[in-house]
Amino acid sequence: MKAIPVPAIAGAYLFEPTPHVDERGFFSRTFDADVVRSVGIDPDGFPQDSVSRSRKGVLRGMHLRSGLGEAKLVRCSWGAVFDVVVDLRPDSPTYLGKETFELTGDTQVSVYIPAGCAHGFQALTEYADVSYRIDRAHDPAEDVAIAYDDPDLAISWPLPVAFVSARDRQALSLSEALQNMR
Repeated sequence: MKAIPVPAIAGAYLFEPTPHVDERGFFSRTFDADVVRSVGIDPDGFPQDSVSRSRKGVLRGMHLRSGLGEAKLVRCSWGAVFDVVVDLRPDSPTYLGKETFELTGDTQVSVYIPAGCAHGFQALTEYADVSYRIDRAHDPAEDVAIAYDDPDLAISWPLPVAFVSARDRQALSLSEALQNMR
């Protein structure tokens, strides 16, 4: 497994595993504490794992936490997703930087998203399972949702949006979210 810095988002990394493939399929290590530690991330700092399943075209995001924020290690474990990260940390050298990735169950690549960055994805396959390793317990009072179609974000989602949650339909604009987080 190797760690690859994400230039558009300071402190973000892709963790690319080395799958072992044979006639049965594949085996892949999806988390390696030594590799995570080698880039300055505490591997013991992830007290919660979660998973979501989405149908093709479903869009989840753009989400983040206020207060201390929330760092995440995200991986598509089945199917494929178009994944988006936006740096909303005012003191970051990549403030308002944006990066997109295609995460797939075939590659098992993970993306580390630092606290203070917004995250969202759209399912590209009939079903897509996304696994999250989160650095602190969820507190719904700190939930922040930014409109996935906000023109200031200018995200080109690859598919028509099939469904979003009520939370995402009522999400703030980017400028409103930035003002509320100050």
